[in-house]
Amino acid sequence: MTELSGIGGFILLILDIWAIVSIIGSGASNGKKVLWIVLVVLLPLLGFLIWLLAGPKSAAAT
Repeated sequence: MTELSGIGGFILLILDIWAIVSIIGSGASNGKKVLWIVLVVLLPLLGFLIWLLAGPKSAAAT
């Protein structure tokens, strides 16, 4: 059971890092970028899910 929670935590860490990199590369203002990054860092799972659904899109997408 411990291995599964460790793997889940590692996957969540990778997803959060991906979200932060995407936020930095987005076309949002610096203030919004900071707020999104703080949300993802303070609430890793919930922040990632909120960002995934409503966060700023990458600059390449627009």
